[in-house]
Amino acid sequence: MADLRLFITTTETGSEQALALMSDAFEDEGYAIATMEIDEKRDVWEASLYLDFAEEEAMADRFRAVLAPLFPQAQIEREEIPDIDWIAKSLEGLTPVRAGRFLVHGSHDRDKVRAGDIAIEIDAGQAFGTGHHGTTAGCLEMIEHVVRARPVTRVLDLGTGSGVLALAVRKIKPVPVLATDIDPVATRVARENIRRNGVLTGRDGITAVSAAGFQSPAFAGHGPFDLIVANILARPLMRMAPQLAAHLEPGGAVILSGILAAQRWKVLSAYNALGLRHVRTLWRNGWVTLLLDSRRS
Repeated sequence: MADLRLFITTTETGSEQALALMSDAFEDEGYAIATMEIDEKRDVWEASLYLDFAEEEAMADRFRAVLAPLFPQAQIEREEIPDIDWIAKSLEGLTPVRAGRFLVHGSHDRDKVRAGDIAIEIDAGQAFGTGHHGTTAGCLEMIEHVVRARPVTRVLDLGTGSGVLALAVRKIKPVPVLATDIDPVATRVARENIRRNGVLTGRDGITAVSAAGFQSPAFAGHGPFDLIVANILARPLMRMAPQLAAHLEPGGAVILSGILAAQRWKVLSAYNALGLRHVRTLWRNGWVTLLLDSRRS
Protein backbone atom coordinates (compact mmCIF):
# COMPACT_ATOMS: atom_id res chain seq x y z
CA MET A 1 0.00 0.00 0.00
CA ALA A 2 1.24 3.50 -0.86
CA ASP A 3 2.43 5.74 2.01
CA LEU A 4 2.01 9.10 0.32
CA ARG A 5 -0.22 11.03 -2.06
CA LEU A 6 1.07 13.84 -4.27
CA PHE A 7 -1.71 15.93 -5.80
CA ILE A 8 -2.78 19.16 -7.44
CA THR A 9 -6.05 21.02 -6.98
CA THR A 10 -7.90 21.93 -10.16
CA THR A 11 -11.32 21.80 -11.86
CA GLU A 12 -13.22 18.82 -13.25
CA THR A 13 -11.91 19.58 -16.75
CA GLY A 14 -8.42 20.08 -15.35
CA SER A 15 -8.58 16.78 -13.48
CA GLU A 16 -9.43 14.95 -16.70
CA GLN A 17 -6.48 16.61 -18.46
CA ALA A 18 -4.17 15.78 -15.55
CA LEU A 19 -5.36 12.17 -15.52
CA ALA A 20 -4.53 11.84 -19.21
CA LEU A 21 -1.01 13.19 -18.62
CA MET A 22 -0.47 10.93 -15.62
CA SER A 23 -1.80 7.88 -17.47
CA ASP A 24 0.70 8.35 -20.28
CA ALA A 25 3.56 8.79 -17.82
CA PHE A 26 2.85 6.37 -14.99
CA GLU A 27 0.33 3.65 -15.81
CA ASP A 28 2.87 1.28 -17.39
CA GLU A 29 4.94 1.42 -14.18
CA GLY A 30 2.11 0.33 -11.90
CA TYR A 31 1.64 3.60 -9.98
CA ALA A 32 -1.88 4.28 -8.74
CA ILE A 33 -3.40 7.51 -10.05
CA ALA A 34 -6.81 9.00 -9.37
CA THR A 35 -9.05 12.03 -9.53
CA MET A 36 -11.67 12.97 -6.96
CA GLU A 37 -14.30 15.66 -6.53
CA ILE A 38 -13.79 17.84 -3.46
CA ASP A 39 -16.49 20.52 -3.82
CA GLU A 40 -19.21 20.15 -6.45
CA LYS A 41 -20.57 23.68 -6.16
CA ARG A 42 -17.15 25.31 -6.55
CA ASP A 43 -15.91 22.77 -9.14
CA VAL A 44 -12.90 21.77 -7.04
CA TRP A 45 -11.14 18.50 -7.91
CA GLU A 46 -7.85 16.82 -7.04
CA ALA A 47 -5.60 14.76 -9.30
CA SER A 48 -3.35 12.40 -7.34
CA LEU A 49 -0.34 10.11 -7.65
CA TYR A 50 0.22 7.47 -4.94
CA LEU A 51 3.73 6.31 -4.02
CA ASP A 52 6.02 5.15 -1.23
CA PHE A 53 7.95 7.57 1.00
CA ALA A 54 11.29 6.37 -0.38
CA GLU A 55 10.32 7.57 -3.87
CA GLU A 56 9.12 11.02 -2.91
CA GLU A 57 12.18 13.11 -3.83
CA ALA A 58 12.57 11.70 -7.33
CA MET A 59 8.86 11.32 -8.07
CA ALA A 60 7.88 14.81 -6.90
CA ASP A 61 10.13 16.35 -9.55
CA ARG A 62 8.85 13.93 -12.16
CA PHE A 63 5.21 14.54 -11.21
CA ARG A 64 5.77 18.28 -11.61
CA ALA A 65 7.44 17.78 -15.00
CA VAL A 66 4.64 15.53 -16.27
CA LEU A 67 1.99 18.12 -15.39
CA ALA A 68 4.00 21.15 -16.53
CA PRO A 69 2.72 21.29 -20.16
CA LEU A 70 -0.84 22.05 -18.99
CA PHE A 71 -0.28 23.11 -15.36
CA PRO A 72 3.00 25.08 -15.29
CA GLN A 73 2.04 27.01 -12.13
CA ALA A 74 0.36 24.17 -10.26
CA GLN A 75 1.31 23.73 -6.62
CA ILE A 76 2.25 20.13 -5.81
CA GLU A 77 0.78 19.19 -2.44
CA ARG A 78 1.40 16.08 -0.37
CA GLU A 79 -0.62 14.00 2.07
CA GLU A 80 0.65 11.16 4.22
CA ILE A 81 -1.76 8.25 4.09
CA PRO A 82 -2.62 7.01 7.59
CA ASP A 83 -2.49 3.32 8.46
CA ILE A 84 -6.20 2.71 9.07
CA ASP A 85 -8.75 0.01 8.27
CA TRP A 86 -9.66 1.15 4.77
CA ILE A 87 -12.30 -1.54 4.36
CA ALA A 88 -14.27 -0.28 7.34
CA LYS A 89 -13.62 3.33 6.40
CA SER A 90 -14.79 2.92 2.82
CA LEU A 91 -17.95 1.12 3.91
CA GLU A 92 -19.04 4.16 5.93
CA GLY A 93 -20.10 6.02 2.80
CA LEU A 94 -20.40 3.20 0.28
CA THR A 95 -23.95 3.07 -1.07
CA PRO A 96 -25.44 0.50 -3.45
CA VAL A 97 -24.89 1.13 -7.15
CA ARG A 98 -27.44 0.40 -9.86
CA ALA A 99 -26.26 -0.33 -13.40
CA GLY A 100 -29.07 -1.63 -15.57
CA ARG A 101 -30.71 -4.41 -13.56
CA PHE A 102 -27.55 -5.00 -11.53
CA LEU A 103 -27.36 -3.83 -7.94
CA VAL A 104 -23.82 -3.92 -6.53
CA HIS A 105 -23.98 -3.63 -2.75
CA GLY A 106 -22.02 -4.29 0.41
CA SER A 107 -22.99 -6.83 3.03
CA HIS A 108 -24.36 -3.95 5.12
CA ASP A 109 -26.95 -3.15 2.41
CA ARG A 110 -28.52 -6.54 1.70
CA ASP A 111 -31.89 -5.05 2.65
CA LYS A 112 -31.67 -2.70 -0.35
CA VAL A 113 -32.08 -5.55 -2.85
CA ARG A 114 -35.48 -5.39 -4.59
CA ALA A 115 -37.47 -7.95 -6.53
CA GLY A 116 -36.05 -8.14 -10.06
CA ASP A 117 -32.58 -6.92 -9.08
CA ILE A 118 -29.53 -8.91 -10.13
CA ALA A 119 -27.67 -8.51 -6.86
CA ILE A 120 -23.89 -8.73 -6.55
CA GLU A 121 -22.43 -8.42 -3.06
CA ILE A 122 -18.99 -6.79 -3.00
CA ASP A 123 -17.51 -5.28 0.15
CA ALA A 124 -14.96 -2.54 -0.47
CA GLY A 125 -11.49 -3.98 -0.02
CA GLN A 126 -8.06 -4.36 -1.52
CA ALA A 127 -9.20 -5.12 -5.09
CA PHE A 128 -10.67 -2.59 -7.51
CA GLY A 129 -14.30 -2.92 -8.53
CA THR A 130 -17.30 -1.99 -6.39
CA GLY A 131 -19.39 -0.59 -9.24
CA HIS A 132 -18.91 3.03 -8.15
CA HIS A 133 -16.37 3.91 -10.83
CA GLY A 134 -17.74 4.90 -14.25
CA THR A 135 -15.74 2.17 -15.96
CA THR A 136 -17.18 -0.62 -13.81
CA ALA A 137 -20.74 0.67 -14.08
CA GLY A 138 -20.35 1.00 -17.86
CA CYS A 139 -19.09 -2.59 -18.12
CA LEU A 140 -22.01 -3.87 -16.05
CA GLU A 141 -24.54 -2.22 -18.33
CA MET A 142 -22.74 -3.46 -21.44
CA ILE A 143 -22.51 -7.01 -20.07
CA GLU A 144 -26.26 -7.12 -19.49
CA HIS A 145 -26.86 -5.93 -23.05
CA VAL A 146 -24.41 -8.37 -24.67
CA VAL A 147 -25.13 -11.53 -22.68
CA ARG A 148 -28.87 -11.21 -23.26
CA ALA A 149 -28.54 -10.30 -26.94
CA ARG A 150 -26.14 -12.92 -28.33
CA PRO A 151 -24.90 -16.49 -27.76
CA VAL A 152 -22.20 -16.61 -25.07
CA THR A 153 -20.58 -19.89 -24.03
CA ARG A 154 -17.02 -19.07 -22.82
CA VAL A 155 -16.12 -15.77 -21.16
CA LEU A 156 -12.86 -14.10 -20.12
CA ASP A 157 -12.78 -11.33 -17.50
CA LEU A 158 -9.29 -9.88 -18.00
CA GLY A 159 -8.06 -7.81 -15.03
CA THR A 160 -10.87 -9.07 -12.82
CA GLY A 161 -10.09 -7.01 -9.69
CA SER A 162 -12.89 -7.79 -7.23
CA GLY A 163 -14.50 -10.27 -9.63
CA VAL A 164 -17.61 -8.11 -10.03
CA LEU A 165 -17.72 -8.37 -13.84
CA ALA A 166 -17.20 -12.13 -13.88
CA LEU A 167 -20.01 -12.40 -11.33
CA ALA A 168 -22.23 -10.20 -13.48
CA VAL A 169 -21.85 -12.54 -16.46
CA ARG A 170 -22.48 -15.62 -14.37
CA LYS A 171 -25.55 -14.14 -12.65
CA ILE A 172 -27.20 -13.72 -16.05
CA LYS A 173 -26.08 -16.93 -17.76
CA PRO A 174 -24.57 -20.13 -16.27
CA VAL A 175 -21.52 -20.28 -18.54
CA PRO A 176 -17.87 -20.89 -17.58
CA VAL A 177 -15.92 -17.69 -16.88
CA LEU A 178 -12.14 -17.34 -16.59
CA ALA A 179 -11.27 -14.37 -14.35
CA THR A 180 -7.59 -13.33 -14.38
CA ASP A 181 -5.51 -10.59 -12.79
CA ILE A 182 -1.80 -9.84 -12.55
CA ASP A 183 -2.25 -9.13 -8.83
CA PRO A 184 -2.54 -12.25 -6.63
CA VAL A 185 -4.32 -10.17 -3.97
CA ALA A 186 -7.02 -9.38 -6.53
CA THR A 187 -7.54 -13.02 -7.47
CA ARG A 188 -7.74 -13.99 -3.80
CA VAL A 189 -10.37 -11.30 -3.20
CA ALA A 190 -12.23 -12.36 -6.36
CA ARG A 191 -12.40 -15.96 -5.10
CA GLU A 192 -13.78 -14.73 -1.76
CA ASN A 193 -16.43 -12.68 -3.57
CA ILE A 194 -17.37 -15.61 -5.81
CA ARG A 195 -18.00 -17.75 -2.74
CA ARG A 196 -19.81 -14.88 -1.01
CA ASN A 197 -22.25 -14.69 -3.93
CA GLY A 198 -22.92 -18.42 -3.95
CA VAL A 199 -21.47 -18.94 -7.43
CA LEU A 200 -19.75 -22.14 -8.47
CA THR A 201 -15.96 -22.08 -8.75
CA GLY A 202 -13.83 -24.05 -11.19
CA ARG A 203 -14.47 -25.04 -14.79
CA ASP A 204 -18.26 -25.23 -14.34
CA GLY A 205 -18.41 -21.78 -12.80
CA ILE A 206 -15.85 -18.99 -12.37
CA THR A 207 -12.14 -19.81 -12.36
CA ALA A 208 -10.08 -17.01 -10.79
CA VAL A 209 -6.33 -17.23 -11.41
CA SER A 210 -3.29 -14.96 -11.33
CA ALA A 211 -1.81 -14.48 -14.81
CA ALA A 212 0.80 -11.94 -15.89
CA GLY A 213 -0.12 -12.15 -19.57
CA PHE A 214 -1.64 -14.21 -22.34
CA GLN A 215 1.31 -16.60 -22.18
CA SER A 216 -0.31 -18.20 -19.10
CA PRO A 217 -1.61 -21.72 -19.85
CA ALA A 218 -4.92 -20.75 -18.22
CA PHE A 219 -5.98 -18.90 -21.39
CA ALA A 220 -5.36 -21.81 -23.75
CA GLY A 221 -7.06 -24.18 -21.33
CA HIS A 222 -10.29 -22.17 -21.23
CA GLY A 223 -10.43 -20.40 -24.60
CA PRO A 224 -10.99 -19.34 -27.23
CA PHE A 225 -13.64 -17.02 -25.83
CA ASP A 226 -16.79 -15.65 -27.44
CA LEU A 227 -16.89 -12.77 -24.95
CA ILE A 228 -13.85 -10.98 -23.51
CA VAL A 229 -14.30 -8.20 -20.93
CA ALA A 230 -11.23 -6.08 -20.15
CA ASN A 231 -11.58 -3.13 -17.77
CA ILE A 232 -7.97 -2.02 -17.52
CA LEU A 233 -6.44 1.17 -19.02
CA ALA A 234 -6.14 2.46 -22.56
CA ARG A 235 -2.45 1.88 -23.22
CA PRO A 236 -2.32 -1.70 -21.95
CA LEU A 237 -5.49 -2.43 -23.92
CA MET A 238 -3.84 -1.16 -27.10
CA ARG A 239 -0.62 -3.03 -26.40
CA MET A 240 -2.37 -6.36 -25.84
CA ALA A 241 -4.82 -5.98 -28.74
CA PRO A 242 -3.18 -8.61 -31.02
CA GLN A 243 -3.09 -11.25 -28.26
CA LEU A 244 -6.60 -10.44 -27.10
CA ALA A 245 -7.94 -10.73 -30.64
CA ALA A 246 -6.09 -14.04 -31.10
CA HIS A 247 -7.98 -15.51 -28.12
CA LEU A 248 -11.37 -14.35 -29.42
CA GLU A 249 -13.68 -16.88 -31.09
CA PRO A 250 -14.71 -15.87 -34.65
CA GLY A 251 -17.87 -13.80 -34.30
CA GLY A 252 -17.09 -13.09 -30.65
CA ALA A 253 -17.53 -9.81 -28.78
CA VAL A 254 -15.15 -7.64 -26.75
CA ILE A 255 -16.05 -5.14 -24.01
CA LEU A 256 -13.25 -2.68 -23.26
CA SER A 257 -13.14 -0.03 -20.53
CA GLY A 258 -10.77 1.96 -18.35
CA ILE A 259 -10.61 4.38 -21.28
CA LEU A 260 -10.80 8.16 -21.02
CA ALA A 261 -13.13 9.74 -23.57
CA ALA A 262 -10.17 11.44 -25.27
CA GLN A 263 -8.46 8.04 -25.73
CA ARG A 264 -11.44 6.39 -27.42
CA TRP A 265 -10.28 6.77 -31.00
CA LYS A 266 -6.78 5.42 -30.32
CA VAL A 267 -8.18 2.27 -28.74
CA LEU A 268 -10.72 1.80 -31.52
CA SER A 269 -7.99 2.22 -34.13
CA ALA A 270 -5.86 -0.51 -32.53
CA TYR A 271 -8.73 -3.01 -32.59
CA ASN A 272 -10.16 -1.96 -35.96
CA ALA A 273 -6.78 -2.77 -37.49
CA LEU A 274 -7.26 -6.37 -36.28
CA GLY A 275 -10.67 -6.74 -37.88
CA LEU A 276 -12.86 -5.87 -34.89
CA ARG A 277 -15.64 -3.40 -35.59
CA HIS A 278 -17.14 -0.84 -33.24
CA VAL A 279 -20.72 -1.64 -32.19
CA ARG A 280 -21.54 0.66 -29.28
CA THR A 281 -20.08 3.18 -26.82
CA LEU A 282 -21.32 3.98 -23.31
CA TRP A 283 -20.19 7.27 -21.74
CA ARG A 284 -19.87 7.59 -17.94
CA ASN A 285 -18.26 10.51 -16.08
CA GLY A 286 -15.52 11.17 -18.65
CA TRP A 287 -14.85 7.45 -19.22
CA VAL A 288 -16.07 5.22 -22.03
CA THR A 289 -16.94 1.54 -22.36
CA LEU A 290 -16.62 0.10 -25.86
CA LEU A 291 -18.33 -2.88 -27.45
CA LEU A 292 -16.62 -4.42 -30.48
CA ASP A 293 -17.10 -7.69 -32.33
CA SER A 294 -15.43 -9.73 -35.01
CA ARG A 295 -18.50 -10.10 -37.18
CA ARG A 296 -18.31 -8.68 -40.66
CA SER A 297 -20.22 -5.46 -41.27
